[in-house]
Amino acid sequence: MTPQQIQTRERFERVIALAAPALNLVLAAGERLSRIVEPEDTDYYPPRSSQVEPPPERTDRLEAEKREG
Repeated sequence: MTPQQIQTRERFERVIALAAPALNLVLAAGERLSRIVEPEDTDYYPPRSSQVEPPPERTDRLEAEKREG
């Protein structure tokens, strides 16, 4: 990176570091406000757990094991 690019990056990082606490406050206030306005999220649907059945056992392998053992 060129010295000018490094300087520009450092400036942006300083601005972000200075703005971070204010942005965190805005997010926290928004979260509180949303919980006050609508305490229960009616649009929330929990993820479904897939009820996939295990594959059927292979009888040929089981029969071969029985014959050997």
